[in-house]
Amino acid sequence: MEESAPNWEGERHALLAQRISDIGLAIRGTLLEKLVNQLYEELGAKGLDFRPPVYLSDQWGCPEGTPLIGVPFYLADARLSKIEEDYSTTVEGEQESMRYLRHEAGHAFNYAYRLYDRPDWRKMFGPYSRPYRERYRADPFSHDYVRHILGWYAQKHPDEDFAETFAVWLTPDLDWQREYNGWGALAKLKYVERVMKEVAHNVPAVPEPSDDDLPVTAMQYTVAEHYEETAESIPIRDERIFDGDLKTIFADREHAPGAASAAEFIERHKREIVTRISYWTGENAATVRQFIEFLRDRSAQLNLRLSGLEAATLIELTAFGTAVMMNYRYTNAIDGGSGSGDH
Repeated sequence: MEESAPNWEGERHALLAQRISDIGLAIRGTLLEKLVNQLYEELGAKGLDFRPPVYLSDQWGCPEGTPLIGVPFYLADARLSKIEEDYSTTVEGEQESMRYLRHEAGHAFNYAYRLYDRPDWRKMFGPYSRPYRERYRADPFSHDYVRHILGWYAQKHPDEDFAETFAVWLTPDLDWQREYNGWGALAKLKYVERVMKEVAHNVPAVPEPSDDDLPVTAMQYTVAEHYEETAESIPIRDERIFDGDLKTIFADREHAPGAASAAEFIERHKREIVTRISYWTGENAATVRQFIEFLRDRSAQLNLRLSGLEAATLIELTAFGTAVMMNYRYTNAIDGGSGSGDH
């Protein structure tokens, strides 16, 4: 066990320096193959003949309105999943991966049959041409949208609304008629069921992924460069912006001289904090992690200490982080709370 860490560090360093296209990644023989087969079985159980092709890419998605499903390359290799976990704190498990596969299948069916061009589709979900924004204001109390991917994702755009509705409709052993009884979203689910019966046996021609669709064979950059390119810098223009909030959650050294370091506390619980905030806000885990690491570093600069029970502090810090990340999703800005500033 003692030798595993240095061995892994060497392997990790070598993988980060390797071009993704040269690693030899493939879906066959991995857990992903099992999950893709499960998706196809679920489509078959609904009477659908179309099987959207699935390929390894840089992230989840259907490229440029094409009925192909891209899945993150790291899911095809346990070592790369471990590196992904280092950067984003979390890696999709089987259940979450199936949620994404069903969601992307919804996009694939929408694009394959150009459902978004249908007047009844636009009436049900809204105009496909609506501007697509990464951050959006959601209504947590709305019953007009299904709930599938976290963060009220169906409210992001009409295309996402359809994909989420399709995913819920596809989910096996889910009684969506009962689950959404009395909700406005029920009409959308019934629409999906009706339209899927119309297209069930019509199999569209779908091209193989091209280099423009970014399969792993076209990812001729290193693993490290992938993470450098996808890293998002959160817009904190003044490092003092959350000082007041941190001093509310923690104590200064004068008032708690013998207490544990706040920075060490944040680092120790970082994975849990990031996971919870990302779960409830739907914000990218890498972005949340960057914010929490900023709080850790600032707490160290302020020499802050724990001022109460660890469990209570963890709850308060997570609640604070959730509020900031939700504001970030709505406004694309990072603002301090009422206690912010150096008082």
